[in-house]
Amino acid sequence: MIERPLTATDVEFVTTLHGEEPVSFIVLLQPRGDQADLLLRAIDDVAMGELGEAVREGGEPEGAEARQPAELGLVHSVNALRAAGAEAVGQVVENHPIDKMKTVVDESGADEVIVLTAPHYVEEFFHRDWASRARHKVGVPVLKLFAHSE
Repeated sequence: MIERPLTATDVEFVTTLHGEEPVSFIVLLQPRGDQADLLLRAIDDVAMGELGEAVREGGEPEGAEARQPAELGLVHSVNALRAAGAEAVGQVVENHPIDKMKTVVDESGADEVIVLTAPHYVEEFFHRDWASRARHKVGVPVLKLFAHSE
């Protein structure tokens, strides 16, 4: 589960987690504007010292406007994983990301879930972030990693 396109560092990180063992990924991307309410995102930005980002949160595309950038980010991420030698497919998730994650795990027989996001301090504190919620629902180990920026 990702919230923005993977960087080269992210791709290297996730594709080397299991050494030389072949890996495959089913990438779920939920557009950032659909993840949490505006106030929580702004508080996270302030907590990270990114005051400019907090101010711009109101301009984050949401709903139908977020779909096209999300699809482009997903294509980029899947192609980057494939270029690194991994099998990869993906889809944009607009509603109920944890439910979709559970369905994908059940249907694919996944061994683990990787949640790769920016820190979300408020949600993490209250265990409402994706990784915390997924741990109680998906039935496989959930690894939480922080995404890198380029």
